[in-house]
Amino acid sequence: MFSKSRDDMKKPMSNPNPSPRSGVAPTPSIVGADVHIEGNVKTVGELQLDGSITGDLACGSLVMGESGAVDGTIAAESVTVRGSVKGEIRAKSVRLEKSAVVEGDVYHESLSVEAGAKLTGRFAHTSGPKAVPAAPAKPAETPSFVEAKKPAAV
Repeated sequence: MFSKSRDDMKKPMSNPNPSPRSGVAPTPSIVGADVHIEGNVKTVGELQLDGSITGDLACGSLVMGESGAVDGTIAAESVTVRGSVKGEIRAKSVRLEKSAVVEGDVYHESLSVEAGAKLTGRFAHTSGPKAVPAAPAKPAETPSFVEAKKPAAV
């Protein structure tokens, strides 16, 4: 009745059109409202965040719902915030919607802020927002119990 033999049925099927997995996930990763993550999170794709993350977040794109929260630094290509952030946001495109509450600095190339969004911090336009600035070099401190050497008399 069917044209396949028993031997053909034992062979594993090959997928003639494999799904593209080169770098970007085709569907977003979702963190539900009942999920709390402690630690850093990294993905190259899109993240839909309705839960909370205590730690740094690096992703391709972030869409944060009203119940979403991040306590740490966010680094992404694009960020849409409807929830709360305590920490820096570094992204090419940042959108703060009316329910957003951000406590920290926002580094961006493109910025959109809806009326009602709350920010405690500052906005800074930059051409490379995802790059972390180098910390200024601190001069070496001499402990108080060590006497500084006096220059030799000439």
